[in-house]
Amino acid sequence: MGREGRVFLVFLSIGVFLLTYNFVTMLIRNRNMYPQTLNYSEHHSQLHIDPVIEMPDNAKKPKRERALFHIALTATDSPYSKWQSRVMYYWYKKNKDLSGSEMGKFTRVLHSGKPDNLMDEIPSFVVDPLPPGLDRGYVVLNRPWAFVQWIEKATIEEDYILMAEPDHIFLKPLPNLGVEGLPAAFPFFYIEPVKFANLIRKYYPEEMGPVENVDPIGNSPVIIKKDLLEKIAPTWMNISLKMKNDPETDKEFGWVLEMYGYAVASALHGVQHVLRKDFMLQPPWDLETRDKFILHYTYGCDYDMKGKLTYGKIGEWRFDKRSFSDGPPPRNLSMPPPGVPESVVRVNKYLHYLCFSTSFHMMDFVFKNIIYNLSVLSSLWVFNSFSCL
Repeated sequence: MGREGRVFLVFLSIGVFLLTYNFVTMLIRNRNMYPQTLNYSEHHSQLHIDPVIEMPDNAKKPKRERALFHIALTATDSPYSKWQSRVMYYWYKKNKDLSGSEMGKFTRVLHSGKPDNLMDEIPSFVVDPLPPGLDRGYVVLNRPWAFVQWIEKATIEEDYILMAEPDHIFLKPLPNLGVEGLPAAFPFFYIEPVKFANLIRKYYPEEMGPVENVDPIGNSPVIIKKDLLEKIAPTWMNISLKMKNDPETDKEFGWVLEMYGYAVASALHGVQHVLRKDFMLQPPWDLETRDKFILHYTYGCDYDMKGKLTYGKIGEWRFDKRSFSDGPPPRNLSMPPPGVPESVVRVNKYLHYLCFSTSFHMMDFVFKNIIYNLSVLSSLWVFNSFSCL
């Protein structure tokens, strides 16, 4: 065979290869698109399925419109409450506009009855405290009364409200966890309505239903429709006051009495909550922050230098927010030893980051209070001067 014949065979082989390759590729693609378990008529009918009857659940549901919620925390004008409110507001701003967030505006509901020196730093709404002596030293009783006043007097654009506390840190953008209008809440292991059924029945009579209708929750964190909270809040206040005035209930419920008050008030209005364990974590009992939205640093964290928890005994290393009743943690806040759970490390890092900020330093905080108090004194001096004329 001549040279021309060999060249022809080479081109012929390449052509056959390309034709074969394209044909096989076409078969494979068609096989993936039209499985062998379906003939053409079956596949044709599948492409034209009645969307009302046969469409998968996740395709039937239209994409939900964003349901923004207003963040509201109740606070006092004490230095202890102020520095926690500043931390909370800082991490709110960090997460509010990130993807996945349905966080709306923010209000610190200040139930001290008068403005303080954070009014320009944190959006705040001043309400009255309970009349003197009514809380009997249990300052948390001001919380339901504060919400009653705020909802009645404030302009709230969002349809939902997140009730929060100063010692909450947002770990990531928070969506609206409510389902079909139902409020969402975090279940607390120490709120046990069934265990204390005899006490619950004092406020939730049998004709209202089983004790199991009372959710194992407090008011915070809770995401709830504004109109629902408007109905529940007065009942929550009245039930909490009744519980406080009942010696047996007061002794048994102690510092979580107001939480039981909210749970019972909700049940009295026929409202039950979607319980979300991913809503929040509480170090040192919860060890990891993964898949959680809010970090609640209410408990003291005590460890030895090997990272072993010594709860109930002051550790060689410790963090307890109550150690800083006069102002924020110092700049030299020590880091925890190796072996301490990630959740405790995260608390320390989030606070440590802010402690190195000049605006969060103790001297700056004290300076702001001095300036504010001087302004108040000067105003009083001017008022008294005019009164003497």
